[in-house]
Amino acid sequence: MSAHLALTQLVPFAAEELDKNKVTPGVLGFVVFAVMALAVWMLMKSMNRHMGRVSFEEAPDPAAPAAVPAENSKK
Repeated sequence: MSAHLALTQLVPFAAEELDKNKVTPGVLGFVVFAVMALAVWMLMKSMNRHMGRVSFEEAPDPAAPAAVPAENSKK
């Protein structure tokens, strides 16, 4: 019972020291930001690796007329 009474008497002192105009994210905010930054970095690294493996060669347009080679056009 005395611990509860002591706690209730200390709460107003803590409330007076708290500046309501100064709010900071603290350690938890930093940890969350660091985890998100690490996750984005890992995703970018994975994306670059996967994009490097893609071999893309564009197929010719079937509606376009066939290109005549330069050697045959001189004859």
